[in-house]
Amino acid sequence: MSIEPSIEPSIEPSIEPLPVDESFAVPAGPEQLSRAAKGLTGRGYTAHVVDTVADARALVHELLPRDRPVFTAASMTLVESGLMADVDDSGEFRSLRAELAGVDPADLRAQIRLGAAPDVVLGSVHAVTEDGVLVAVSASGSQLAPYAAGAEKVVWVVGAQKVVPDLDTALRRVRTYSYPREHDRWRRQGAESFIGKTLILEREFTPDRCTVVLVGEEIGY
Repeated sequence: MSIEPSIEPSIEPSIEPLPVDESFAVPAGPEQLSRAAKGLTGRGYTAHVVDTVADARALVHELLPRDRPVFTAASMTLVESGLMADVDDSGEFRSLRAELAGVDPADLRAQIRLGAAPDVVLGSVHAVTEDGVLVAVSASGSQLAPYAAGAEKVVWVVGAQKVVPDLDTALRRVRTYSYPREHDRWRRQGAESFIGKTLILEREFTPDRCTVVLVGEEIGY
């Protein structure tokens, strides 16, 4: 998932890269994925484990409705998998981002309100523990409101490298891998990112609201 930039890109070559802990890029094995799926199920989430990104893409196509608006949260996982384009550009789905294009760009509050409580949100998280806790971070927090409660339905696509043993490791992954990777992506465009808000999801209150698709490959960060 993308951590949104703090400013609009501008040429600023003096921005320095941050160290990246590449150990967090290693995909979890089948047993870890199985434990994570079991942990998620026990916490009120629907969990699927698929082998490949292509499998995840096909499954998400089955999970998403065609007759209700879908909001694609900022996410490198969605970009790299092709799901962002599938929802927002193909015409197969009702894209909330496409509908937001008709909102006055100066009316930031209107855009935030529409994105905060969509019918369906599709996105990712930065870490999943083996006992089923999810962690998502953001600069602005725009995708966190629908994740937490605003969206009626949530679908997260999560690469195997994001599965970690426990919450402490999940938070360390965010700060030493996900954030530095996002910072570098924006640094190369002359901007900076930062961690503005952190959401820890420990259990889901509403049955069948949230679905997690665990992918047996590395995707996103």
